[in-house]
Amino acid sequence: MSDIDYDEVLRSLESEPASAQAMFGDRIGVARAFVSNLARHGEEYGLIGPVELPRLWSRHVLNCVAVAPLMRPGRVGDIGSGAGLPGLVLAIARPDVSFVLIEPMERRVKWLNDQAAELGLDNVSVVRARAQDVGLPDALDQVTARAVSALSKLVPLCAPLVRRGGELVLMKGAGAEREIEDAGKVIRKFGLRDVRVEVLGVGVLTDPTRVVRATVS
Repeated sequence: MSDIDYDEVLRSLESEPASAQAMFGDRIGVARAFVSNLARHGEEYGLIGPVELPRLWSRHVLNCVAVAPLMRPGRVGDIGSGAGLPGLVLAIARPDVSFVLIEPMERRVKWLNDQAAELGLDNVSVVRARAQDVGLPDALDQVTARAVSALSKLVPLCAPLVRRGGELVLMKGAGAEREIEDAGKVIRKFGLRDVRVEVLGVGVLTDPTRVVRATVS
């Protein structure tokens, strides 16, 4: 979109919070490049709206990187990766983990592939598919997702992609405990155990990150 004023876009972008350096460590330079790219092109690709720019770091990027310590070396799927939140953010923070970004929309798939190449993320592969249709040659060790659907609908999409003993790490809001209650029947159907809510980034983030963790049995 040639009529976008990129200087104005960057003036609207939230200043980098002091906690970003500690959370990304020596990967902060890559994170800064990603945030700049997302700010410049997010509206063009239909990834974020301009209202998100003043809180892009705190509400979105740091919210995602808080999950990075929970990732295990192996293969992690990100369902409905969209802008790369959390998939690209986690791939930046955890170069020791391989990420499979699953996204059905062509424009967003292009964005994800372009960013992985530009940022030098050789631990990222992108699959264009809906979660319920994706055919992966091997089961994943973990699956994550952010702002995709209610837990009762998300579990049937994610659990079949994970190996036995693997884990779901699903980002949720303040109603996470209630979602677990509402999804009781689905949780039993898919054999999930150790289902619990964990709150991450307390004392560091203004709005801590909540995840539902569960082991696939």
